[in-house]
Amino acid sequence: MPSELSAAAFVERLTALASGGQRVRMRQVFDLAAEFVGMEPDELEKLLDAQSHEARVGAVSIMGKQATRKRTPETRRKELFELYLRRTDRINTWDLVDVSAHHVIGGYLFDKPRDVLYELARSEDWWERRIAMFSTLHFIRKGELDDTFALAEILVEDEHEMVQTVTGGMLREAGKHDRPRLLAFLDRHAARMPRRGLRDAIEHLDHDQRAHYRSLRQAE
Repeated sequence: MPSELSAAAFVERLTALASGGQRVRMRQVFDLAAEFVGMEPDELEKLLDAQSHEARVGAVSIMGKQATRKRTPETRRKELFELYLRRTDRINTWDLVDVSAHHVIGGYLFDKPRDVLYELARSEDWWERRIAMFSTLHFIRKGELDDTFALAEILVEDEHEMVQTVTGGMLREAGKHDRPRLLAFLDRHAARMPRRGLRDAIEHLDHDQRAHYRSLRQAE
């Protein structure tokens, strides 16, 4: 593999961007990831193990870009999927998940069984639960909503804010495709949803509907 596509080379380029004490902007990290999009999985794992958060952002960004390239073979998509699941210990912040889970996990699982999402949804680690739900954004964009609503049933009362927000957010996105199904879910669960998740789920409803579901939550 060319040295210019190594984890070390990526970190070196990041360090150069930060010369003079400047803060590296995420746009710069994403642009750099585009240059390194051909990085091999073993080097991506090294990049995930880097100390800086920006390097890890770069790693998951490269993974997402590879996963969505038309010329990426299915064998590589599987490698990326397996690496992602093996190293969730290094994909453990909300932004790392949101950059990549829908592309690497959701994209790979689109035409496959999705049992692993339900395993992740029951994980003790909040970021794995977030991965499970955010991965369904890929399905939502394809008009498939069943897993989003099924996983929301599992996570509807989650105690962690980063899971509450993604659950509410994915319900909101699913509701753009099927408003009656969202309303039916809220009729069943709004009274016990955490306020943060409910707020995100009802964001695109009209004023009276939002007031109604907030009142159910307050009346509990």
